[in-house]
Amino acid sequence: MNNLRSLKETNIASYIYFIRGEKVMLDVDLANLYEVETRALKQSVKRNIDRFPKDFMFQLTVSEWKELITNCDNLGAFKFSPALPFAFTEQGVAMLSGILKGERAVSVNIAIMRTFVKLRQLIQGHKDLISKIDKLEEKYDNQFRIVFTALKQLIREDNKPRPRIGFKK
Repeated sequence: MNNLRSLKETNIASYIYFIRGEKVMLDVDLANLYEVETRALKQSVKRNIDRFPKDFMFQLTVSEWKELITNCDNLGAFKFSPALPFAFTEQGVAMLSGILKGERAVSVNIAIMRTFVKLRQLIQGHKDLISKIDKLEEKYDNQFRIVFTALKQLIREDNKPRPRIGFKK
């Protein structure tokens, strides 16, 4: 029961990354949440590879992995890992529930699915905000155009990829 309590305290959203236009979780983080070795998780997936098409799971490329390590401080410990990680989409994580058994696996999957739903709701809320600003802009005259333009720019800046910093070749 203590393990389940610690799961609720874990911020699962911090384990979700945006790679190749998808919200994904890495095998390393999933293994940590499920409290199994990464090697064991990968073996289970490979034994059931037919359950994981490319839109459910993919392996990161060397360049993707290096960029992710560079941008995410919590992955520094895995910098010298010899194997490239698997990235699981929301459907891939759901499919893991079919191959990983036990009370911990069930509770982890429920918590992860709830986190993905919350993220979708946040994104939808962002779209709703843009829609409301558009409606207000249509309703009011040009004197507020500068304000609406600034608001839209601030909202859209959150979605833009950040420029890379540091040494460039």
